[in-house]
Amino acid sequence: MTPLVSRLSRLWAIMRKPRAAVGSGHRRQAASQERRQKHAKSNSQAKPSACDAYAGMIPKCPGAPAGLARQPEEVVLQASVSPYHLFRDIAEVTAFRRSLLSWYDQEKRDLPWRRRAEDEVDPDRRAYAVWVSEVMLQQTQVATVINYYTGWMQKWPTLQDLASASLEEVNQLWAGLGYYSRGRRLQEGARKVVEELGGHMPRTAETLQQLLPGVGRYTAGAIASIAFGQATGVVDGNVARVLCRVRAIGADPSSTLVSQRLWGLAQQLVDPARPGDFNQAAMELGATVCTPQRPLCSQCPVQSLCRARQRVEREQLLASRSLSGNPDVEECALNTGQCQLCLPASEPWDQTLGVVNFPRKASRKPPREESSATCVLEQPGALGGAQILLVQRPNSGLLAGLWEFPSVTWEPSEQLQRKALLQELQRWAGPLPATRLRHLGEVVHTFSHIKLTYQVYGLALEGQTPVTTVPAGARWLTQEEFHTAAVSTAMKKVFRVYQGQQPGTCKGSKRSQVSSPCSRKKPCMGQQVLDNFFRPHISTDASNLNSAAQ
Repeated sequence: MTPLVSRLSRLWAIMRKPRAAVGSGHRRQAASQERRQKHAKSNSQAKPSACDAYAGMIPKCPGAPAGLARQPEEVVLQASVSPYHLFRDIAEVTAFRRSLLSWYDQEKRDLPWRRRAEDEVDPDRRAYAVWVSEVMLQQTQVATVINYYTGWMQKWPTLQDLASASLEEVNQLWAGLGYYSRGRRLQEGARKVVEELGGHMPRTAETLQQLLPGVGRYTAGAIASIAFGQATGVVDGNVARVLCRVRAIGADPSSTLVSQRLWGLAQQLVDPARPGDFNQAAMELGATVCTPQRPLCSQCPVQSLCRARQRVEREQLLASRSLSGNPDVEECALNTGQCQLCLPASEPWDQTLGVVNFPRKASRKPPREESSATCVLEQPGALGGAQILLVQRPNSGLLAGLWEFPSVTWEPSEQLQRKALLQELQRWAGPLPATRLRHLGEVVHTFSHIKLTYQVYGLALEGQTPVTTVPAGARWLTQEEFHTAAVSTAMKKVFRVYQGQQPGTCKGSKRSQVSSPCSRKKPCMGQQVLDNFFRPHISTDASNLNSAAQ
């Protein structure tokens, strides 16, 4: 054997040896996996430190075999995430905390749940007040929540009050707020605290999430930090947007990988001395300054630490050609199209968007479309007013437990549709005159994942003996009672269509006093001039106030 062949043979043996060790059997891999799981479980029970949070942002090497020991964090970091997207030292973290909290102390909005959290001395009542606000604020703007929150806390100021309420009462107060399962789960949680936990709220984010129905990672962290002072970070839509811009994270924040990085950043940044205020400050910044479409960068307290802002300034300098060659501006070290946190290669930097380049969200899946036929059945009331029939939805699924007009799924032909709807009406109210069933129009209402089109029908019973008894799950309500009942916004839209069309008039019905726009008499020219003169001027910008971010 020649010396060259001998050396190659030894080299080949050395190269093969690690591969054989890695693939030496499933039992060794399984045992190693079990040890890692036990180690992870024991670590998860300990309170995480800032160092732990930073380490948690370092992923395992992608594609590594299950039995392979974890590589040094520095190597893994370079292979997946650049330090450009992280906070590298305590000086940056301290500056971020100080600037954000100072701004929050000066600029925070005066909101009823904040006042309660600050003034309430009882920790369980304080946690309950925070819990209610956080649940209501999910997917709902602050301006909408304020009145609902105030009414809720007046009616049920304690966990015990809410636990003793009926689901009907909860749905009635929640009506119009949307995402109705939130109210039901909130009451279920209150009952569990009262009946199983001795009336005391869990004190940590981990136990809150573990023990209370409907409480996820964000809500648990918010309650624990605001009510109990636990130094735990939170990530909601506002916080995610702030973090993505501050660290120039352009990838989809809803993806698992990016979400893990954001939670790690939030945990690293949260101020241990004022965790509740810090988390609220981060949310406030995203809601009022670092908004989705028109951020107010000049008012941002952390703009000097914002990599998105630095990127905008760099691109502006490059565009003006005032910089030649490679500008001395920090950027991602992995900016080769492979960084999992940078803007995706398919969506490069857009000069017109500025900081709004961060983050780029994945396109939403359009809601599925469904159709239904519903009928407003009206009869003269015993005391002279009109009554309308409502039936209760099942206790699970969409709009669980709410009341609605009798409805059926859409049928392909008008004849089949009328037949199915009439059968449904007769199931609740007995024999009805089919010839009086009239189609009035349609209502389109979009829920979180469903675009539902209601074909609206009306049937007014005139000259008949009022129906006084109905099966369980149905009831006759006056129009006044309808507006305060536990009905969805979609049903209120349906009723407005019915009122506007006015298909007949029941004797003694107050509906005859309601006029549709087309039936109103047009005023004379002189009256129109007077009306226009005294009509208050409404700014065209007024509508924009309602579109402000939370």
